[in-house]
Amino acid sequence: MPSLCRRPASMPVAFALAVCLSACAAGRPAAPTASPFVSVATQPANVGDARTAALAYRNSGAYDRDVAEIAAQAGRWLAGRAAGVARPALVLDIDETALSNWEIILRDDFGRPIVGPCDPAGKGPCGWAAWDQLGRDPAIGPTLALFRQARAAEVAVFFITGRPETQRAATERNLAAAGYRGYARLAMVPDGAHFTSAADFKAPVRAAIEGEGYTIVANVGDQPSDLEGGHAQRAFLLPNPFYRVP
Repeated sequence: MPSLCRRPASMPVAFALAVCLSACAAGRPAAPTASPFVSVATQPANVGDARTAALAYRNSGAYDRDVAEIAAQAGRWLAGRAAGVARPALVLDIDETALSNWEIILRDDFGRPIVGPCDPAGKGPCGWAAWDQLGRDPAIGPTLALFRQARAAEVAVFFITGRPETQRAATERNLAAAGYRGYARLAMVPDGAHFTSAADFKAPVRAAIEGEGYTIVANVGDQPSDLEGGHAQRAFLLPNPFYRVP
């Protein structure tokens, strides 16, 4: 027995053992506590945790700062490249790139139902198609500043969106009200057309713009599918942890 646990002859054995065990425990790290449950490491991230994180990201101001940072990088790139190419162009997505849908994202609790009515005065969920027809999305400020920078430099701006043609009038009205005036063209998905990925629609539209003699200096979107497929000198991905468009 170690010296710190030696028992004086007058000390009862049981008491001496208790003192010894206590002293030994105090002199070494505690044993790791076993997990109270059994689980697996292969499950995906918890949806509830992701919702909480996305809400905190938006409400903390971090989202706005990150959007501003990417838009500023696009602006610096545009300023350095546009004058050196023939017929420079900027391509912008609309939803969560040029216009913000935060109001309906909150109302739908991060869901994205496409069909269904939308009562602006109500508190229930909204169908996104009906919401788009209201034309009330505000501009995303850093993107609007980029748009105005491009127009001041005589860079043609093209909008390419996954919204269908049935929403053209409402979308054009919304863009104008938000401050996007003087763009070259708005490309929308033909009614009834379906694409496995947004890239399958958007990349050929960019190729057609190039076919008209433009050089797409920058392509800006919030989804990887907005940017995939090439046909731009550089692509800029704005943050969007709120929904995914394949």
